[in-house]
Amino acid sequence: MDARTRSAEPIRVLFVEDEFLIGEWIAQSLSEQGFAVEKVSNAADALHHIARAAVDILLTDINLPGGMDGAALARRARELQPDLPVIYASARATLLKQEARVPGSLVLPKPYEPAVLGTLLAAAVRATTAAAVPA
Repeated sequence: MDARTRSAEPIRVLFVEDEFLIGEWIAQSLSEQGFAVEKVSNAADALHHIARAAVDILLTDINLPGGMDGAALARRARELQPDLPVIYASARATLLKQEARVPGSLVLPKPYEPAVLGTLLAAAVRATTAAAVPA
């Protein structure tokens, strides 16, 4: 799996995960797959990162500490970057109702395989990029 779009730049993933060991494992695996990963543990840090740095895709847990969950984070992130692809990942993924999700987002139940996640991330970014290019 090559985590690159048409350019030579790696796909920039903002990964929001409050479980330290899961965060380290997935961030390392995605980095090994060629993604540029910025890992944070809460929504406030994620929003700060989006406001100051380019992000190609948001990968967020649903249950986060600090008063803002992953669904609210995704809505705020889309206010800052309207075309940002979003993937929610959670052991409670089935509890996230369709109306709580941002349009076009994907839900990935935990546990998941890092290689499958890498393929999903790259496909989501490619789909967004293809939709943004005029025919």
